[in-house]
Order: sequence, then structure tokens, then C-alpha cells
Amino acid sequence: MTKQAAERYALGAAGVVIIALTAGGFWLSYAHLAEVAGQHGLGNSPVRQWAWPATLDAFIIAGELLMLRAGLRRVTDGWAIALTATGSVGSIALNVAGVSGAGNASTVPLLDYVVAAVPPTAALLAFGVLMRQIHQLVADPTDATDRHNGPPEPAGLDVADGQADVARGSAEVAQGAATVPEPPQSSAEPEDQKPSTVSDEYLAIARTAPLGRGDRASRRHIEATIRGKGLPIGRADAEKLKDVLQAELDEAASQRQDDLDKTAAGAPIAPA
Repeated sequence: MTKQAAERYALGAAGVVIIALTAGGFWLSYAHLAEVAGQHGLGNSPVRQWAWPATLDAFIIAGELLMLRAGLRRVTDGWAIALTATGSVGSIALNVAGVSGAGNASTVPLLDYVVAAVPPTAALLAFGVLMRQIHQLVADPTDATDRHNGPPEPAGLDVADGQADVARGSAEVAQGAATVPEPPQSSAEPEDQKPSTVSDEYLAIARTAPLGRGDRASRRHIEATIRGKGLPIGRADAEKLKDVLQAELDEAASQRQDDLDKTAAGAPIAPA
């Protein structure tokens, strides 16, 4: 079993446990609040008794759904947080207060309060864990891509590996400059090199993406940068963008090498 497969299984099992914990805690809390309502004015109407807790727990459900929507959009919804907090705190408080009701609280064992407080607290914490996992998956789209395309490129390299990658990249640039003939059109007209399915907006955003190993264009970094702007991007289009950016990098490197050669020969350098 690979590391990625084990991670998927662990995440799936955790999701099942979290959902079951949330449902169980919510049901226990709702049933206890219905009992409290029946003991304080709604005992003669079972329908109203079981409907009453919804006036509080519905705030939790609405807030959680709005928080889920906000997490998928990678934004913060203050109203959703306020609704969830109000419903959750109110549910915990009423569950605890319903243990003694209007009687003498000193005669009620402490464990009774703990039993009443555990279900709504567990439901709140379980949902918080679930939302954290969803937010992490949505906030970093590179993680989802890496689950299909392999591990991500490391953000930092060891000194020895970094020097080796830079040396290989420099050798490839020099070899490309020596063997590839100059294109018939000038570098000021890159429009013919652009893929027909990639717009100028996408290309401009892709130019801001960080480079990968050896200072070469990285398809995964381009995908992450474009999706970070809230725009969709397919793997094929990202690959085309990577090819365009790499061609620009190679041309810039070739121009720098020509300038160095002219400087060494004492010739004036043409302005860029």
C-alpha cells in the first residue's frame, strides 16, 4: 500500500467517524432538549415538545451549512460563525440547565451535568474537525492534484541537490541556445506561440507562478496559482502554459548568454 493510498483510507475512516459522532451527539442533544421542553410547559403537546428544540438547533444546521459554503469558496463568513456559535453555546447551556430545571441545583450530582453537556459539545467539536479538513483541501488545491499526479515538488532543496539541479538547468539552456536555431519572428511577437485555448489573462497569471526545480516552469505551480485566483484550469491547458513560459525562460537565458558573450568580446550590448 502506498503512502497516498494509506492517507486516503485514514481520511475516509476519520470522515465516517466524525459524521457518526456529529449525528449521534446532535440526536442525543435534541432528545434531551425535547425532554426539557416537555417538563417545562409543553408536556401536553408531544408535537410541540419535539419541535421546540429545532428553534435552537436549526441555527446550528444553518450556520454549519453556510460555513461549509464559505469553506468551499475559501472565504470567511462571520454570520455563519455567529449562527453556529449561538446555536451551539445555547444548546450546551440549555442541556446543562435542564438537568436541575427550577429545582435545587446543589442536590443534582455533578456527573448529571457532564452527561448533559457531552453530546452538544461533541457534535460541535466533531463538526469543527470536519470543517478544518475541508478548508485545508480547498485552500491548497495543489494537495488534490498531488493525490493524482504524485508527491509535490519540494519547496526547498538541499544545498547539494539544489546545486546539481541548477547545473543541469544551465546546461540544458546552454545546449538549447547552441543547437536550436533562432525563430524567424522576433521575441516581441509571442502571440503565435500561445495555444489557442489559453487566454492572455491566464498567461499573465501563470507568469506570477513560482518556478520549479532548476528554475524551470512547473505545471503544478501554474495550476495552483491560477486556481488561487478562483479560475478553473485543466491539466492540458496548464501543460501548454508551462511550455509557453519555459520557451520564454529559455529565450531570456539565451539572450543573457549572448550579452555575456558580447561583453567578453568587447562588443556593445543591444538594449533589451
